[in-house]
Amino acid sequence: MSIATTRKALTGVSGVPVTAYDGKGEVEPRITAQVYGRVAAAGIHNIVAAGNTGEFYALTPQEIRIIHEAAVSGVDGRAPVTAAIGRSLREAIGMARDAAAIGASAVMSHQPVDPFAAPSAHIDYFCDLADACTLPLIAYVRADGFAVADIVRLANHGNIAGIKYATTDLMLLSRAIPAADPNGALFVCGLAESWAPTFTAAGARGFTSGLVNVAPKLSLAVHDALEKGDFAAARAIVNKLEPFERMRTKFRNGANVTVVKEAVTYSGLDVGPVRVPGLPRLDQHDREELHRLLEAWEADGDIRLHPGRQDAKAAG
Repeated sequence: MSIATTRKALTGVSGVPVTAYDGKGEVEPRITAQVYGRVAAAGIHNIVAAGNTGEFYALTPQEIRIIHEAAVSGVDGRAPVTAAIGRSLREAIGMARDAAAIGASAVMSHQPVDPFAAPSAHIDYFCDLADACTLPLIAYVRADGFAVADIVRLANHGNIAGIKYATTDLMLLSRAIPAADPNGALFVCGLAESWAPTFTAAGARGFTSGLVNVAPKLSLAVHDALEKGDFAAARAIVNKLEPFERMRTKFRNGANVTVVKEAVTYSGLDVGPVRVPGLPRLDQHDREELHRLLEAWEADGDIRLHPGRQDAKAAG
């Protein structure tokens, strides 16, 4: 996929599906492909394989490849598949080559978590990776401490299609966007629906989402409102999502993926628990609270739950 086509997809919703595990805790490619298929069928514009909601850091490189393959199979050409890559630079380059061979449309590099990384060297990492990639690269920036010049250097790289900006330093964002080449990388809200109106006001386009696993209709409604410049409508939907998103922030985001996976399972597709160090499962109180919220969304016509959910609820 070309840089221009990738940037167009990034102006939409970039959905990040969960990874399904079997009863032994192994990646279950068939159900994982079903998850990706459901997200694609909902009309999500760009689908990110093995992102943070897919538990990237809990997976081995071989498992990441399995998920990339499941994503390409499940999406089946209905949307671009952006394969998440990362870890050491050499590992990331290898993952990018594999992703191209599998049939991914682009790659997204997670920001390195090395405790001794320097901000400018983070940018070097992304740029060196982009130089080595045959596919367009999206850089996932989620740490603070970057200078405007750092972000501009990243945005102006010829093979970087977008910057998934996932920090609340909006002053940096609002200064970097006008300083960067307007024909360069697209700045994307990397903090999902809740932050999308604020990021859009600062000049970003599109946003990432884990909610698409559960309620893609609501994600697309936020996007549609923002594309029309109707911030009041977007905020109204975000307010509706607030209990779900707030539950995900529990334990300093330790429950982030847990809430999504519980919701997917309650909708009728068992995807298993979260791998440690994420919270494996919600406690009974939080599960019941989540189930009530999902049932309210179903009553409003926002989602569709599986008819057998009551059996699953009783078994839980």
